[in-house]
Amino acid sequence: MDMGNQHPSISRLQEIQKEVKSIEQQVIGFSGLSDDKNYKKLERFLTKQLFEIDSVDTEGKGDIQQARKRAAQETERLLKELEQNANHPHRIEIQNIFKEAQSLVKEKIVPFYSGGNCVTDEFEEGIQDIILRLTHVKTGGKISLRKARYHTLTKICAVQEIIEDCVKKQPSLPLSEDVHPSVAKINSVMCEVNKARGTLIALLMGVNSNETCRHLSCVLSGLIADLDALDVCGRTEIRNYRREVVEDINKLLKYLDLEEEADTTYAFDLGQNHSILKIEKVLKRMREIKNELLQAQNPPELYLSSKTELQGLIGQLDEISLEKNPCIREARRRAVIEVQTLITYIDLKEALEKRKAFACEEHPSHKAVWNILGNLAEIQGEVLSFDGNRTDKNYIRLEELLTKQLLALDAVDPQGEEKCKAARKQAVKLAQNILSYLDLKSDEWEY
Repeated sequence: MDMGNQHPSISRLQEIQKEVKSIEQQVIGFSGLSDDKNYKKLERFLTKQLFEIDSVDTEGKGDIQQARKRAAQETERLLKELEQNANHPHRIEIQNIFKEAQSLVKEKIVPFYSGGNCVTDEFEEGIQDIILRLTHVKTGGKISLRKARYHTLTKICAVQEIIEDCVKKQPSLPLSEDVHPSVAKINSVMCEVNKARGTLIALLMGVNSNETCRHLSCVLSGLIADLDALDVCGRTEIRNYRREVVEDINKLLKYLDLEEEADTTYAFDLGQNHSILKIEKVLKRMREIKNELLQAQNPPELYLSSKTELQGLIGQLDEISLEKNPCIREARRRAVIEVQTLITYIDLKEALEKRKAFACEEHPSHKAVWNILGNLAEIQGEVLSFDGNRTDKNYIRLEELLTKQLLALDAVDPQGEEKCKAARKQAVKLAQNILSYLDLKSDEWEY
């Protein structure tokens, strides 16, 4: 149909579809909950467009009816996606974990900034456990879940960092007010900064409804202005004191921009993160070495060179910046385990080859342990090649095989032989490590 003669109803439907399309990315990336203001705003907008679509007169014409149907389906699809994002089970899981963190802050940190005694080990352990659990929440690559997890982790890690900085820092300051009249003002500002820390933590964790980020930002900026206006009479120690307090204020101001920074820089998308790309590069090379070993006609020829290169990969992983990001820390930890497991496999195969070459008389119990180690080496080779999840039949088979080897080790009687006891203990640890590695490979974790 010529655009100049297009039916007014078709033109109206196209206008509505264009408006709906304009907020599609907002819906796809919505990381909040159904009681958030932005959720209600998006929901109202899409519902309004549905009413607009429904009000378009089709005049009984088939092409207009089809166009109206398509427009309604597209709008309903976005409404459904918005609802699914807000009510996704893993989004609810993230929120429940965040609520635990809120309770911990209310109980342990708010009292601390109100004159309590100290930050307890219980709080530090609790917050670390919460961070670890958040890094293991599966996102399935969904932008909304990635953003939700990143925002939540960023807030909690910021709180952890603020507290660590406050507790572990042992300042030589404040200076005595006898040194210079301006010191009294700096001391007063420093007290206000300490109060602002508590306010900021409460804001980040959503446990303070009486303050806003904007107001706190104005307060902190005002404190900097007060410090800048001070006359320190060229006294170096006072100038350094003032600079230190200003640095503390600037650190707190940085935390107030966390939400906006995450959205504008796409920091939640770790797929393009420099540290993650380095980890992926190491893992790619590790897999190449693994495949060469498992497919080689004469593997012993590759043992030495492979181990040397794998040790180098461990060194590369140690040098990777974590960027204070627990997800990057977890990705590096898992990569280290991947590389270390392959090194352990080579060590075991080397030990078995050496034993075969220098056969000698040995205690029956010791021989039984070595036989089981031979079985574990074969199973470990299969585990290294495994690429599935916990519902796969092969996962269940490998898990059962490893459990049988643990039972076989439990049945070995060392008969008082210390050497056999030590060998059995080492073999049990190896079998348990292979089981743990199988779990790690199959837990479908992603950053």
